[in-house]
Amino acid sequence: MSLKLVPDTSAIIDGKVSAALESASEESAEVVIPYAVLDELQAQASKGREPGYIGLGELKRIREVCEKRSFKMSFAGDRPELDDIRLARSGRIDAMIIDVARKESGKLLTADYVQALVAEAQGVRVEYVASRAKTTGLLFENFFTPETASIHLKQGTVPLAKRGKPGEFKLVQIRPEPLTETEVEQVIKEVTEATRISEEGFVEIVRSGATVLQLGRYRIAITRPPFSDALEVTIVRPIVTLTLKDYNLSENLMERLRSKAEGMLVAGPPGSGKTTFASSLADFYMGLGKIVKTFESPRDMQVAPQVTQYGPLEGDFEKTAEILLLVRPDYTVYDEIRKTRDFQIFADMRLAGVGMIGVVHASESVGAIQRFIGRVELGMIPHIIDTIIFVKYGEIKNILELSLVVKVPTGMTEADLARPVVEVTEFESKRLMYEIYTFGEENVIIPIKEQPTVSGARKLAIERIKEEIDRFDPEAEIELVSDNRAIVRVENDTIPMLIGKKGATVSKLEEKLGLRIDVEPLTPTAGGREVQFEIREIGNQIEIAVDGQFTGEVANVYVGNQFLFSATIGKKARIRVTKKSDLGKDLLQALVANRKIRVMV
Repeated sequence: MSLKLVPDTSAIIDGKVSAALESASEESAEVVIPYAVLDELQAQASKGREPGYIGLGELKRIREVCEKRSFKMSFAGDRPELDDIRLARSGRIDAMIIDVARKESGKLLTADYVQALVAEAQGVRVEYVASRAKTTGLLFENFFTPETASIHLKQGTVPLAKRGKPGEFKLVQIRPEPLTETEVEQVIKEVTEATRISEEGFVEIVRSGATVLQLGRYRIAITRPPFSDALEVTIVRPIVTLTLKDYNLSENLMERLRSKAEGMLVAGPPGSGKTTFASSLADFYMGLGKIVKTFESPRDMQVAPQVTQYGPLEGDFEKTAEILLLVRPDYTVYDEIRKTRDFQIFADMRLAGVGMIGVVHASESVGAIQRFIGRVELGMIPHIIDTIIFVKYGEIKNILELSLVVKVPTGMTEADLARPVVEVTEFESKRLMYEIYTFGEENVIIPIKEQPTVSGARKLAIERIKEEIDRFDPEAEIELVSDNRAIVRVENDTIPMLIGKKGATVSKLEEKLGLRIDVEPLTPTAGGREVQFEIREIGNQIEIAVDGQFTGEVANVYVGNQFLFSATIGKKARIRVTKKSDLGKDLLQALVANRKIRVMV
């Protein structure tokens, strides 16, 4: 008796057809592939979707089995038109496949239970083969050990695994033999089928040549040429699940998390344990009786079942935010804030009154703030972010808090320079670490250096030396190099008077003070003579104005004793430097730090 099979898309993707042909007892058989099936698989593969690649691979195997067993393989039916494609979700393509089975008097082979019922209702012979895809015990799981965080499978190379713990991962070979294309395709087929039928499986991202799946705790990234140079599968999973107690947080920080922290950033480099800590925060707030949600793509956070994990609605987190505001959560964890729109959505939700926890890539704690600058107004940052927790190697390395004050920035002295300043302080010690404010047209982040402590005895020694030197040069700089040696820097024309004839004056001072004195020029002699000037900001430029008699002369500009640049003084006795140039930035930094600027002609 002859066997005539008409498979639908589900049967082909599940690999049922080649298996049925290989096990067929009939001496002759025929497989009729509806053009609607072929076009649907081609469309999916063209969009970079894994079911399309799997289905086309199965068609290739069907032809090989048919040639091996001398079975006939043909294509039949109409090709879907634009209206058919639009109505595909309503069953139009499935109806076309059933029509082919009826016209060809064949047996419809399907793994779709609804399709089987519809065919039976129309009197078409049908064989329903339930999917036998596994959701556990998959091939790739053999590569994982308890300490494996990720595996890296690439066609033509040996399989690799990253094993260890955060901060101490090592890349090791799983086996010495390279992976074949067939092996990688088998892994892809298994995870794709498991994701499709598993309640814990989600297709997170689909792009041309790239797919990201979430299967339980595994995040699976699949890439194909031409996007990647070869077929590759990367599978990542968390290796530890921690609670806040495991981080040994101080009682001060725990109290802040309970009562004050509502705009938090969890920052750190890739693989540092940011998401693990954010997951523990979500569970912590859930335990406090708060409603907690997450924004994730992919949804790979390991949180309590009560915490609902949201993806981008119709591919857009802004639409997710609209729904979430109606749900009224107390806290939302925004995993992986990357794009400008992500930062803006985070800010909008925080300003709407939702407690926000954002996960941000940063090489240092202040880098998390820098990523917000330019994306939101500077003065709004303390209202959006109040706490930054920097995580590295799975441990909390630094905690910063932000506040907005109006004051004269550190290093400036004039009262009229007061402005809104964002102060960034170290949480535990309350030491001021950074100041952020607008200077000219630029937003600047200035690190505040801790002033070195000088012992009382050394301070008295410096004051005693200065008393003696002030009569020669009140602007002299004193540096006590050691207990028996000091460097005294004075203006060039003061040096002869301080040293005296044959060094007599400085020798008397040395004998009186009981230490050796080295005299150095405060300003290099090559610069010419120092002139008076005014410096001011005009638009995007810094202007240095001198007396009109110096028009056309060459001026040397110094910051402290360091030569900065030379320029010819213009017709209006002005020197102008663009703020965004390297020289302009150096001048701005010198002004902010209140360093002495000199103009020599």
